[in-house]
Amino acid sequence: MMQRPPPEDFSLKETRPHLGGGKVTGDKLTSTYDLVEQMQYLYVRVVKAKELPGKDMTGSCDPYVEVKLGNYKGTTRHFEKKSNPEWNQVFAFSKDRIQASFLEATVKDKDVVKDDLIGRVVFDLNEVPKRVPPDSPLAPQWYRLEDRKGEKVKGELMLAVWFGTQADEAFPEAWHSDAATVSGTDALANIRSKVYLSPKLWYLRVNVIEAQDLIPSDKGRYPEVYVKAIVGNQALRTRVSQSRTINPMWNEDLMFVAAEPFEEPLILSVEDRVAPNKDEVLGRCAIPLQYLDRRFDHRPVNTKWFNLEKHIMVDGEKKEIKFASKIHMRICLEGGYHVLDESTHYSSDLRPTAKQLWKPNIGVLELGILNATGLMPMKAKDGRGTTDAYCVAKYGQKWIRTRTIIDSFTPRWNEQYTWEVFDPCTVVTVGVFDNCHLHGGEKNGGGKDSRIGKVRIRLSTLETDRVYTHSYPLLVLHPNGVKKMGEIHLAVRFTCSSLLNMMHMYSLPLLPKMHYIHPLTVSQLDNLRHQATQIVSMRLTRAEPPLRKEVVEYMLDVGSHMWSMRRSKANFFRIMGVLSGLIAVGKWFEQICNWKNPITTVLIHLLFIILVLYPELILPTIFLYLFLIGVWYYRWRPRHPPHMDTRLSHADSAHPDELDEEFDTFPTSRPSDIVRMRYDRLRSIAGRIQTVVGDLATQGERLQSLLSWRDPRATALFVLFCLIAAVVLYVTPFQVVALLVGIYVLRHPRFRYRLPSVPLNFFRRLPARTDCML
Repeated sequence: MMQRPPPEDFSLKETRPHLGGGKVTGDKLTSTYDLVEQMQYLYVRVVKAKELPGKDMTGSCDPYVEVKLGNYKGTTRHFEKKSNPEWNQVFAFSKDRIQASFLEATVKDKDVVKDDLIGRVVFDLNEVPKRVPPDSPLAPQWYRLEDRKGEKVKGELMLAVWFGTQADEAFPEAWHSDAATVSGTDALANIRSKVYLSPKLWYLRVNVIEAQDLIPSDKGRYPEVYVKAIVGNQALRTRVSQSRTINPMWNEDLMFVAAEPFEEPLILSVEDRVAPNKDEVLGRCAIPLQYLDRRFDHRPVNTKWFNLEKHIMVDGEKKEIKFASKIHMRICLEGGYHVLDESTHYSSDLRPTAKQLWKPNIGVLELGILNATGLMPMKAKDGRGTTDAYCVAKYGQKWIRTRTIIDSFTPRWNEQYTWEVFDPCTVVTVGVFDNCHLHGGEKNGGGKDSRIGKVRIRLSTLETDRVYTHSYPLLVLHPNGVKKMGEIHLAVRFTCSSLLNMMHMYSLPLLPKMHYIHPLTVSQLDNLRHQATQIVSMRLTRAEPPLRKEVVEYMLDVGSHMWSMRRSKANFFRIMGVLSGLIAVGKWFEQICNWKNPITTVLIHLLFIILVLYPELILPTIFLYLFLIGVWYYRWRPRHPPHMDTRLSHADSAHPDELDEEFDTFPTSRPSDIVRMRYDRLRSIAGRIQTVVGDLATQGERLQSLLSWRDPRATALFVLFCLIAAVVLYVTPFQVVALLVGIYVLRHPRFRYRLPSVPLNFFRRLPARTDCML
């Protein structure tokens, strides 16, 4: 079935922005911000004041500074009764929005009724110097305060005023005129750019071997003992021991995810199932994780015996047990595995946990987040739609968050970030979100930060040392269909430090070797990945300002494993796309056999005869052919990074009910009649799959029945044929046999019959085990 091409709106667009102010050079000092457009700012650093006069009845003052430029006004915090205050605060005014020619810094006295003017300093913007890093910061100077008439008054203010760009060291912590409507320290912290690091994750392996001298309360029955282990929110248990004695054995592995710094201990309890819903604790022990052995390879660590404590309270005190039960275990933190916290298809890091096992980096990834255009209104404020957008990028353990641009559908960030690259077959993810925690959003139970869209870029698809500047569509799937939320403009450069090292990476296993020497099961990996994402999400939520749970889960694709009819269809057509090449070759060969183009068929005959007579040319011919195909396709190689494809995802053609099912909760929250309809639909799909699987099994069983004597006549015929074939092939040169078979297959249609061939008829008559199926 032909798929319609994606709408032009959803496509990737190449751009030519004015990066680095037009000063892109090889010099690293001047190219720190060479992947973004320069943004000019007027910076004002208010350091301190001295000898301020008292203004109120007590003869003291509560000073603060108001920095005003046209319609924009920023204020420092105020101090109670202090004539020599120190603020050390920076204000940044966007040059694009400056509509005044003078900057005014006014020192005021905080008062209940009306704040009194202490004095002010006025700067002509034409006289303000310009600073370009790596110049040293501009030294602040003392300025004598003046009144409104321009006459000197008592008191001095220390200031530094300069023009600079977003590359200035003062930029991240500055108060921005763009965020003038945001008030409150918490809200201001929520809009600043920030770098986060994922916690260092370890796999914790608990090998429960045996227990000794357990003391069950009922001595007259055989105990049914199992071990329960808890780390934080993770709880696992062993099976019930087969040796139903007071010295049970298990020899079972339990796997957990633990994060540094280790906050919670490993808590083990040995329990006896005395009734179907009643368990008796025979002993507990708590083991701090920071003291455990750390294993970097497959060599086993030493086993240890741990005492089990039984908490029996007598008169409010713990009763001392004379003979303590023990448990024998091998516990270690696994440093040789990579703890998977992302989907394996979009991994940004594949290194093992232990830093000692890391290989040197192979290059550097630089990402310039320039701007976004055409963003949709995400929330209502004062009766109109608004968006407060920020970006989050994740690669490896490093997460970055840009500053929030307040109330703009075309935000300009122009922030640049750098990551070390250890493997080219990794993906950097960039997400755009709407900040819903400003303007007192927290107090109003302000909702979650809304997702605007996401972009993934695989590093292996990028040419090294080339700057890619593209505008990526921000596509989000909603219950009513796919929607374009805007476009994000990115500049990406992957710089390779050693081409030889990078080429060598393609010969190495994707994951650390422990994943292959001691592999984890699929169900274990799924559970551990879920636990890892929960831990990363919880730790980043506790940062200041927090990187919120909904943001982390969207970036890590937490819900990607859930059932989706749309995604299943997409995967089916992906498989058909892969097989379409083989199908095309089969159709071409059929045309050759049917002599549709006699010249081509004759040439194929000649090639076949040459290869039969000179079989040593077969492999060189195949590889030369593949080489020529690769060189031929080089002309049409992809020039742009891949992006979200709505046609491939079947997002633009999904039925509304299928999307509603995809967005359903787990377990379902839909009415019973809808659930029944979806269940019946799944049954019909599963019925088709069942038929296909049954047909495959039938063909396999027919092959087995060739020699199984299930059909004695068929097996006798096949055995006799094998004997004759062995004798004929022994006395006939192989090249002659190959030549005869090839000419027979390529024979002219005049010598062909429409009926199936004898071998096919024989095969289809062989018995399968379908007769034995109920």
